[in-house]
Amino acid sequence: MLHDISAGPRAKEPGPQCLGSRERAALTAIARAAMPAGRWFAGGGARAVEKVDHFLALSPPSVARAYRAMLLALDAWAMARHRAPLASLPTETVLSLLERWRSGDVARRTVVRMLTAPLKIAHYNDPKMYEDVGCRFGALPTKPERPRWMQERVTPASQLDGDETIECEVVVIGTGAGGAVVAKELAERGHAVVLLEEGDYHTRSDFTGHATEMQRKLYRDMGATLSVGNAVIPIPLGRTVGGSTAINSGTCYRTPARVLSHWVSEFGLDDLSPEKMAPWFDRVESVLGVAPAEPRYLGGVARVIARGCDALGYAHQPLRRNAPECDGQGVCCFGCPSDAKRSTNVSYVPMALRAGATLFTGVRADRILVDRGRAVGVLAHGRGADGETRTLTVRANAVVVACGSLLTPLLLEGSGVGTSSGQLGRNLSIHPALAVMAMFDEKLDGGNAIPQGYAIEQFHDEGILFEGAFAPLDLAAASMTMLGPKFVELLEGYDRLACFGVMIEDVSRGRVRRGPGGRPLITYSLLDHDVARLKRAVEILSRVYFAAGASKVFPLVHGFDELSSVDDVERLRRARLKARDFEITAYHPLGTARMGRDPKKSVVGPDHQTHDTRGLYVADGSVVPSSPAVNPQVTIMALATRAADEIGKALA
Repeated sequence: MLHDISAGPRAKEPGPQCLGSRERAALTAIARAAMPAGRWFAGGGARAVEKVDHFLALSPPSVARAYRAMLLALDAWAMARHRAPLASLPTETVLSLLERWRSGDVARRTVVRMLTAPLKIAHYNDPKMYEDVGCRFGALPTKPERPRWMQERVTPASQLDGDETIECEVVVIGTGAGGAVVAKELAERGHAVVLLEEGDYHTRSDFTGHATEMQRKLYRDMGATLSVGNAVIPIPLGRTVGGSTAINSGTCYRTPARVLSHWVSEFGLDDLSPEKMAPWFDRVESVLGVAPAEPRYLGGVARVIARGCDALGYAHQPLRRNAPECDGQGVCCFGCPSDAKRSTNVSYVPMALRAGATLFTGVRADRILVDRGRAVGVLAHGRGADGETRTLTVRANAVVVACGSLLTPLLLEGSGVGTSSGQLGRNLSIHPALAVMAMFDEKLDGGNAIPQGYAIEQFHDEGILFEGAFAPLDLAAASMTMLGPKFVELLEGYDRLACFGVMIEDVSRGRVRRGPGGRPLITYSLLDHDVARLKRAVEILSRVYFAAGASKVFPLVHGFDELSSVDDVERLRRARLKARDFEITAYHPLGTARMGRDPKKSVVGPDHQTHDTRGLYVADGSVVPSSPAVNPQVTIMALATRAADEIGKALA
C-alpha cells in the first residue's frame, strides 16, 4: 500500500507530507522498536517513516485520518502510562508497550497491526534486503509497444477536449472478468461496443514487480477496502484495465458440479447445470490457455507441501492457471511483467478492441440512463488534461454493468434500478481466507516461484480449499503480527520460510451499501460454522507442515504466535477461538446482485437482465448465486460468455 521505495535518487527525494513533527517522531520510535537491526537487516527508523508519510499524503483522506488517529491514540496511552510520549521512551519500553497492545483486545491488536504493517512494507521494500535473502527485487524490464489499432481505439479521459456524447449498440461498464468477456464476444459478433473503465490501461512495461508501487497504480484505494463485522477483513480490488484479473494469482477452477446443481435446484437456473455450462467453460479456458502450473516453477514450498501431504495421505496437485508462458517471477498479484498471465488486459480487452470495440479509460460511470423503464445509456465523468471534469454520455441499446460485487450495487441503487426485490447489495459471500507460515531447515526460495501454484484438494468437499500464498519480502513482513528481535530473526530466514493459504466456502453472508464519499460500506460477520472451518483449516495445514519436517509453524492466530510440535497443534484444536482471533483476508466478493428466476429473491434473471429494467444487464461476480467454493474468475467468465449470447439474441 505504499509508493515504491527502491534505492536511487527518487527514493531520497522528500515527497508530500501528511504527518506533523510529533507524529513522525512517534512513528519513528515505533519503527525502531518493531524492526530492530538483525544479523544483516538494517533497523527501521526515519527513512521508513518518510515513505509512510508520503503514502498517507497520496492516500484517500479517510485513510490518512484513520492512521493519524491510531497513532495519536497509542502516543496518548504512552503519555498516560509513562508520562512521556513515545519519542521520549527507551526503545525497549516502546516495544513492551506495543507487545501489550498486540496481545490485548481486538481493538488494540488492530491498531498495532494497522500502524506497523505500512512501516514494515516501507522498510523491507529494499534491494539490499531482497539480495540478502536471495530474492529478485522487482521484475525483469520489458518495453512492449501497443499495436496502432489498439492505440487508436483507447481514449484516456485526459484526451477528451470537452463534454462528449457518443452512440453505440452496447455500453459495458468495467473491463474485468465479466465486462471484458461480454465486450469481446459481442464485438466479434459485429456489434458496436463501448467499454468504460475507471482505471488506467497499463502495459507490462509498467509492471515493475514492486508490490508497493503496483498497489498504488492497480488497486482501488491502494488496497484499503475493508469489511467490518466480528472481524475486520481486507478485500482488495483492482482498479485498472483488467480489473481484479490483473492482480490475481491466475488460478483457474471450474465451478464444481455440486455447486452448479445447487443453483439449478435452489434458484431455478436450469441452464447452469454442469452439462449446459461445460461448453462455456471450454470456451473460456481455450482463450485463457488454462493448464496445470509447470513443475519447474512450483518452488520449494510446493515441494514440502507435497511431502507433508504424502506422509498424511492427502490429495494434492499443481493448480490450473491462465499463464501458459509463465517464467516464475513470482509477482502475479502486481501485474504480470511478461504478459504470461492472460488476465483480461492482455486477452479479452485486446480481442474486443481488435474486433472494433472502443475503450475509454479514467472515466467513472455515475448513473444509468433510463427512459420509460428501459436502460438507454450511461452518464460518466473523468478528468481532462487540464484537471477539469469531462462528461461522457454514452447512448446505447443495451447497458452491461460489470463493476464488481462491491461497486455494481452502488451504481444500480444510485440510478434507481435493480432494487425491486430488495436483494440488491445483500447476499455477499467473500471466501474468507488466511495463511499459515512455517520455518524449515532447508532452502525453499519461495520468493522466486509461482506464489499460488499448488493445492491440497483433500478437503474441498468440506468447503476447505488450500492453495499456495507466498508473498514478496515486504508484504510477507507486513502479514506477520510479530514485532521486535524475534520478528526480524524470522524474516531473515525468508529463504527457508513456507507460506500456504486456505479459503473456505462461506455460509456467512454480508451486505454492501453506499458509504462516506460514495465508497462501499461493507458489513460481514462470520458465523460459528465458518469460524470452525477456519480453525480446522489451520490445524490441517499445521499438521502438513510438521509432517514435512517444519521446525516451527506460525499460524497467525491470536494467542498462538508459534507452534513447536504436533502437541501445540492439538492445543490449538482444543482452544475456543472467535472470528477476531484470525488474520482473515478475502479476495472474492460475490452475490450482491444474484441471479435467479424469482424476481422477489433475485436481482437479475437467467438472461442476466435486471428484473425491473429492460435492456440493463449485469455480468460480473455479483450475479453468482452463492459461494462457488473455488476461485471465481472462470465462473464469472463462463457466465459472462453465456450472458453475451443472451444479449446478442436480444439485439438481433
